[in-house]
Amino acid sequence: MDETAEAMIRRSGLSRREFLRNGALVVAGAGSLSTFLAACSSSTPTPTKTTTAAVVGAGGMAKLIAGAKREGRLNVIALPADWANYGAIMSTFKSKYGIALTDAAPDDSSAEENQAIISLKGQSRAPDAVDVGPSFAQSGTKQGLYAPFKVSTWDTIPDNMKDPNGYWTADYYGVMSFGTNTNVVKNPPKTWDDLLKPEYKGMVSIDGDPRSAADAFSAVFAAALANGGSVDDISPGIDFFVKVKNAGNFNPTDCYPANIVKGATPIAIKWDYLNLGYKQTWAGNPPYEVSIPTTGVYGGYYCQAVSATAPNPDAARLWEEFLYSDEGQLLYLAGFSHPARYLNLASTGKIPASLAAKLPPASAYASATFATPEQITKAGAVVQAEWGSKMGVA
Repeated sequence: MDETAEAMIRRSGLSRREFLRNGALVVAGAGSLSTFLAACSSSTPTPTKTTTAAVVGAGGMAKLIAGAKREGRLNVIALPADWANYGAIMSTFKSKYGIALTDAAPDDSSAEENQAIISLKGQSRAPDAVDVGPSFAQSGTKQGLYAPFKVSTWDTIPDNMKDPNGYWTADYYGVMSFGTNTNVVKNPPKTWDDLLKPEYKGMVSIDGDPRSAADAFSAVFAAALANGGSVDDISPGIDFFVKVKNAGNFNPTDCYPANIVKGATPIAIKWDYLNLGYKQTWAGNPPYEVSIPTTGVYGGYYCQAVSATAPNPDAARLWEEFLYSDEGQLLYLAGFSHPARYLNLASTGKIPASLAAKLPPASAYASATFATPEQITKAGAVVQAEWGSKMGVA
């Protein structure tokens, strides 16, 4: 029997966030990714009460804030304080509005977040809003779990990062990046073609097997985009890693932080927020350079949604308004997770110089490409069929 992604997360003993941080959101097992996304197959419900802060009522934001303060509480779920800077985000929201905030089950999975909306319906402790992966955002929408809501900054959020009817909105994203231990590699790679250079013998690693790890799977997808493929054609990405292997440069060892530090996997292809976080944590020991490739910029994101049965509906919407405000989006960025409105913030000069100095230039993210759950399903099947035989692994 195929094992779903969320079941594997539970079996692993890791939280959802730890599991994803280690690159193990499963796309593996014959048909398992299809099973994982099967809930997304039904049609999207017709919105009946799509709202924005501007039309919440005659009072607009002032009325929304007053309503949220009358409720006096916000229930969120599955937001670890050390993930995407949520600790600072939640603390700032509480201080700004004087509203009590409860973060239930910080390590729950996306599936458990949606289930909590169902199981706790009608209870005061039920989630007001959730933060889930794209496939779960789609399945939650199709189950009628979310209330459509468009924040006042809606028009500055890219169309490919939001449900057109407002049922969910991407809040932050990461892209594939090259992290290089410069104690070992004096000339860090900047492009995918650079990874074929003879000087990188045995140095290029991804975060596990792409048939079972999302980080590694995303690296293959990014390589495809840089080598004639597309979100509808991942095969060129597999073929590229065959070239890297044939050049003697591919290192099958997982690029865990410990392996990067000791030089066992000095070139690590991982999400940018992971590599940038390592760079800050290591503080030059070892020196670590992070770059976004000039082509093949592949991204992945999480999504916010308001519960259709939120016990504190005004607080839930105020939370969303805060997250997508300039202030909230910059708090995500301070945790190295690029907010949905990143390009808008950059183009309008709203990113502080001190923060921008810690990040790759905004231009590096301009061509970021995101696959839909349906495209991921298709690509996962191709990786399952081709990776083992082409790379010569079981």
